[in-house]
Amino acid sequence: MLKDYPEHVERLQQTLNRIIEKPMRGTPPFERAIWLLEGCLETFIFEARDELDAAEERGDAEAIAPAEEKIRLMFRARSGGGGMLNLEDLWAYFQAYKEAFK
Repeated sequence: MLKDYPEHVERLQQTLNRIIEKPMRGTPPFERAIWLLEGCLETFIFEARDELDAAEERGDAEAIAPAEEKIRLMFRARSGGGGMLNLEDLWAYFQAYKEAFK
């Protein structure tokens, strides 16, 4: 879904790395991962909106349409019916490496 935004994928990976780097007692790692992913994706939405606002302020018609599409994509990525719908692979990863999260 975010293949055209490798910098966003990298930021998501860095966000997930924090689960290992800074463990939180009492919060299950998978649950924390979901919270962190949601927060990061929400940041992407805000950033995309800022890009659209800037393009509109400049009157840059060529930048407006891609910025609008980026906002739609980021909303889909964040959506419980889109990017956050199927987390089975993430769950399987956490199950396979659960000892690393202790």
